[in-house]
Amino acid sequence: MRILLSIITIIIIGTSGFAQNKVTFHVADDDKKPVAYVAISKNGELLASTDSFGNASASLPDGPNRLILDLLGYKKVDTTLDVKGPASFSIMMIPEEQGLEEVTFVSSTRTNQRIENSAMKVEVLGTEELQEESTVKPGNIASLISDVSGIQIQQTSAASGNSAVRIQGLDGKYTQILRDGMPLYEGFSGGFGILTIPPLDLKQIELIKGSASTLYGGGAISGLVNLISRKPTMDQTADFVVNYSTLNEFNTDLFLARRNEHFGYTFFSGFNKQAATDVNGDGLSDVPQTQSVILHPRFYYYPDTHTSLAVGYIGSFDDRKGGDMNVLNNDPVATNGGYFEENRTARNTGELLIDHSYDNDNKLTIKGNISDFDRIMNANTDSFQGRQLSYYGEVSMLIPQGKNSLVAGVNITGNRFAEQKPANSPLANYELATAGIFAQYNWQFNENGNVEAGLRMDKPEGNSFFALPRVAGFYRLNKHWAARAGFAMGYKMPDPVELLDNDTARTDAIALNPNLKAELSYGYNAEVNYKYTWEDNSIFINQAFFRTDINNPIYNAVGGGVSTLVNLNTNTTTEGSDTYMKLTVKKWELYLGYTYTIATNDFYTASNGCIPLTSRNRMAFVISREFRGQWKLGYEGSWYGKQYRDDGSGTPSYFITALMISRGFGKHITLVLNGENLLDYRMSRVESLYTGNFNDPVFKPLWAPIDGRVINLSFRWKLGGS
Repeated sequence: MRILLSIITIIIIGTSGFAQNKVTFHVADDDKKPVAYVAISKNGELLASTDSFGNASASLPDGPNRLILDLLGYKKVDTTLDVKGPASFSIMMIPEEQGLEEVTFVSSTRTNQRIENSAMKVEVLGTEELQEESTVKPGNIASLISDVSGIQIQQTSAASGNSAVRIQGLDGKYTQILRDGMPLYEGFSGGFGILTIPPLDLKQIELIKGSASTLYGGGAISGLVNLISRKPTMDQTADFVVNYSTLNEFNTDLFLARRNEHFGYTFFSGFNKQAATDVNGDGLSDVPQTQSVILHPRFYYYPDTHTSLAVGYIGSFDDRKGGDMNVLNNDPVATNGGYFEENRTARNTGELLIDHSYDNDNKLTIKGNISDFDRIMNANTDSFQGRQLSYYGEVSMLIPQGKNSLVAGVNITGNRFAEQKPANSPLANYELATAGIFAQYNWQFNENGNVEAGLRMDKPEGNSFFALPRVAGFYRLNKHWAARAGFAMGYKMPDPVELLDNDTARTDAIALNPNLKAELSYGYNAEVNYKYTWEDNSIFINQAFFRTDINNPIYNAVGGGVSTLVNLNTNTTTEGSDTYMKLTVKKWELYLGYTYTIATNDFYTASNGCIPLTSRNRMAFVISREFRGQWKLGYEGSWYGKQYRDDGSGTPSYFITALMISRGFGKHITLVLNGENLLDYRMSRVESLYTGNFNDPVFKPLWAPIDGRVINLSFRWKLGGS
């Protein structure tokens, strides 16, 4: 018996030395923000990687365990943990002193990859750019996006100021605008979308140039703009901006946020008021009379360290009126029969976002929104009112597999339009719903390269399936050179509701075409990057080449006073190169971008096949520096080469420039003086903005600014947060 007891005791003692304990980790940076995708290894074997909350778990034996925590862009952590049973450890990682692109994560790839390793090319406007823009142009993000090479903000209406985002020379309808990965500005509700998004409510903007339909469905043929909302931190955040400009524009924005262990909130409110202004003195407004209000509260719940739930509401209410200045100034003589156009919009959106990370690092995402958009268009001759209900729902799973990952999901998106006034239009009711399933696998074949392959199957209601494959690859040749290349297909369903913009505001002049086909696209991209750092200086150069072919392009044919969408029997092609450089030398920062674009369709015979209002050559630059930690100077400029008008004639090239000076007072207060279009270049200096009668003008397509020089002064007070 004693021998048996001795053997049992020896076995217990021996096996206890090999007992495995569940150990959890929380990894954060020096600002206490969680760090995702940190590889935790022991003796060269990967044990776990942190999720988006900075959490991970592994089984470790009692006693000292030497672990390595590694993530590109952060200093490697080599630590020994003394494990005595189940335990939890908090570990801090310090960012390396490198360029911002080294530690920037993007969500538009659906895998939260670091931007420098993503096989899909993504450009990010981060927190610093957005917070600066909130004092330079607090009303919307249009000016900020237009500084990026390959992207053009084109004003589509002189009366209302409505604008579209064009990428790589393609029309604005091919650009998809997302809010936290969900479509919100499509079809009838796309009007004024980019003009109703203030920068103070955003954490970052992610831009993809080229087809992204495999991940996000139809509409992202030329690319997408993903707007990422700010999130609460443990510190109380209060951000307040007030602004006034020489065009009599007044803005005031407020952002509040905070969280604790289980609850959090963010709250944004914005108010904008703009007086109508006749810049060129022709009697018609060049800047519309505008008043808008935006509300965005969001509430967070964190039941545990692996789960977050957010419920929010976005309310956007906008009233714009342009036309005869006498009408806008309520002149009793002119109000009867004088020309005017008024757009009143109300957007009410509910949103839901759920993230849950499992112990095996799998991540479940559930998100959706539903939006009611009401728009009233009044003119001196008639009026129109329409309403669109939009909805989106998605369930997806991210499954890390060591250094590889799989993301797959299903989604449904739909728009239901109903005309309320007048009642005799062909578009009295229009509906389009699409169900989709997608999957993407990322294979990191070694520490320097990875390949992504994805496929989406979409089934629009009443149509056959669309199969959208995508493949892309990235390879780091050495510490200085890297390359990317990719191919993707896309599609866009015919949507006659898109005609209801300010250029075609009469729905009784729209005819439906039952034989319309969907547009199909094939997108190609390739690029090479160069990066070099020395002391506190750095240079980053990106040289990209692109091509997109669109079959069955849809054109708005106008004849006999009737607008009809038709498929052209010629293809649309856009190709070219996109070059940008970021240079930091002795605290001076320089961004320089140049885009060469050939956008053609043989349908446009008057301009030798060149698509109108597309600059073949465009250059932009931004140079800035901080002085003594309180002053900041920023100077920027954009040059646009010749464009073609609809009649085939060419426009002159032009250059616009801006200057910004800011002064900080302590940690909380900043004053900013900013000047836009300092050379006061305007299209009206070259030609009249309209043809026809003053009381019934027909506006020409806009190829240059019409609002002229603008000076604004803003005040910002900020407390805590990011």
